[in-house]
Amino acid sequence: MHENKTQIVIGSDHAAYQLKEKIRQYLIERGMDINDVGTYSEDSVDYVDFGIKVSTMVSTGKYERGILLCGTGLGMSMVANKFPHVRAALCNGLFSAIMSRRHNNSNILVMGGRVIGEELARQIVKAWLETAFDGGRHQLRIKKFDRIEEMV
Repeated sequence: MHENKTQIVIGSDHAAYQLKEKIRQYLIERGMDINDVGTYSEDSVDYVDFGIKVSTMVSTGKYERGILLCGTGLGMSMVANKFPHVRAALCNGLFSAIMSRRHNNSNILVMGGRVIGEELARQIVKAWLETAFDGGRHQLRIKKFDRIEEMV
């Protein structure tokens, strides 16, 4: 791992492959170290497989943050939130992306490749990466998330 580069893991299904490629390039241009776990074409795949790959890496702490994309973002967000310590946020708008960081300390950003365009996706990624967690009363709520994981 490079100490001076932000590291992020990214994955998508076929429906969001083109947008993933554009976001991946945008992140590289920003100087980030990217682990692209696929898919690598528009050939049909199961989104679940790529959601598992990214979510496992974030859940275990190998990566602090991840990005997942599928057609709507719904399936990927459902998969990701099955993993302990993952707080995946489906954000197809800027306000959601900002608030998912400020109040929820989201660690996986999920977007719908068939829902938003490239420019909005770039703005969402930028806002999500640059917005800090507010902590305070919100940290108490995150601790409640952790307790839920202990109960099941």
